[in-house]
Amino acid sequence: MPHINKLSASQGAQWLLDGFTLLRKAPLALGVLGLIWGGLSAIASLTGQVWMSLVLAVFGPLLFGGVIYAAREVDQGRSAQPGHLLQGLREGKMARFLVMLLPQLAALLVLALLLVAMIGSEQLQQMAEVMQKIQDSAGNPDPALLEALPVGSLFAWLVAVLVVSMVAGFFTLIAIPDVMFTDRSGFAAMGLSFRACLHNIGAVLVFMVLLVITFFALSIAANILVAVLGIALGLPIAMLIGQTLLMSVLLPLMGATIYSAWRRMLDGTAPPPMPSAGIEV
Repeated sequence: MPHINKLSASQGAQWLLDGFTLLRKAPLALGVLGLIWGGLSAIASLTGQVWMSLVLAVFGPLLFGGVIYAAREVDQGRSAQPGHLLQGLREGKMARFLVMLLPQLAALLVLALLLVAMIGSEQLQQMAEVMQKIQDSAGNPDPALLEALPVGSLFAWLVAVLVVSMVAGFFTLIAIPDVMFTDRSGFAAMGLSFRACLHNIGAVLVFMVLLVITFFALSIAANILVAVLGIALGLPIAMLIGQTLLMSVLLPLMGATIYSAWRRMLDGTAPPPMPSAGIEV
């Protein structure tokens, strides 16, 4: 069992800085991986291809493992290749990556049960009717409709969403790189990831806050680009370009960041920390 390092809360920011450092080393090579994955996701979303979205969701942990693998290649002086997206498949680790879907599925089930328990089936039906009326009002809803919503219960459920999602994320935060680079099973890697996150809860929380801020900033930039391109190319094409470019930056940044978190939290599983600015389951 590898030793779990105890890191300061500021290390959560360092993971993100490491991610930007790696992305700057090979923006085009890493961006192509995000472009491929993000492009497929954008096409599935904009064309309403539900089956394609489901396939990408199932293969999500495997593809993300490939992005992390490419980040390590860049960190060690080699080049990232599009084929790295399927590196886990070539190494026979597909089943281990599929295990990574379990925490998210469990979280969805828990949140669905909490929604019924906290709001009630009758009020949920009433909410659906209210939302339909608001949608039919063409942007001018009756204020009385909004007053009918169980705001207090909804807020409490949203808090539960935040907590449950965070706990589920603890199981997979560094489990994907651990499966990618070690012989540990999916369940063992998730257990290790959960313990490492609890041991470094301060760093993890700082990282999550900064990641949300980064995502928000990148989303604003993408929306500005969509607005500009929409004038010349039309909104559908502009949205496709904007979403694809956003993913081409965000996905490799996330992969490089999670790679850094895995390296810095664990001993004996990776080379020394990088310099930076700042079928078994």
